Amino acid sequence: MLSAVMEDYIKAIYTIQNDTDDRVATSALAEYLDVTPPTVSSMLKKLEERGLIDREEYKGVTLTEEGEIVALEILRHHRLLEAFLTEALDYDWADVHEEADRLEHHVSDQLTDRIAEVLGYPAADPHGDPIPDSDLKLPEAEETIRLSAATESDRLVVRRIRHQGDEELRYLAEAGVEPGVELEVVDVAPFGMVTVSTPEGEQSLPEEIARLIETVPAAEAQA
Repeated sequence: MLSAVMEDYIKAIYTIQNDTDDRVATSALAEYLDVTPPTVSSMLKKLEERGLIDREEYKGVTLTEEGEIVALEILRHHRLLEAFLTEALDYDWADVHEEADRLEHHVSDQLTDRIAEVLGYPAADPHGDPIPDSDLKLPEAEETIRLSAATESDRLVVRRIRHQGDEELRYLAEAGVEPGVELEVVDVAPFGMVTVSTPEGEQSLPEEIARLIETVPAAEAQA
């Protein structure tokens, strides 16, 4: 049986690996989990001994097939919990991540299957992250555009906000930027600031925040 800390590492490796499409460096994990590099190295050794990661010195780590199965199980629990907290318990979408983090290690597959049934088998959580099904298969990925790559006058609908931290989610919630909202790109500054028009008014987003937002053209979303 894996500890909650081990599961956190596996989920972090999966998340970073899928965001960067590359091996995950010790430094990237340390920053993501807010721990020291020696702490990361110690845990990676344990995960490697259990056959959950493949590690190459100076090149980083990737999940093995077994490690990826574990990651998808954790993500299924986490994302279904976020959906349940939002839809059934009226949590704000920007506040469910920490709660789901605490609960994901303590729910059974039977409970998560029941949650999925009650919610009508959602394909995505409140942030737009895809939810693995009971066979741990992800829904077919939609082609999206990062807001940081948009151009002036683009009209876009937010599909997904990739999680980096609760502060970022609350920042976007206050700015009126959330999945399902239509945005118009007003300006893209040469130094990376993206200004958009939202139902709440104009908002200027730093590039590192705009990069977390996945969108589709508004015309495509309405088709």
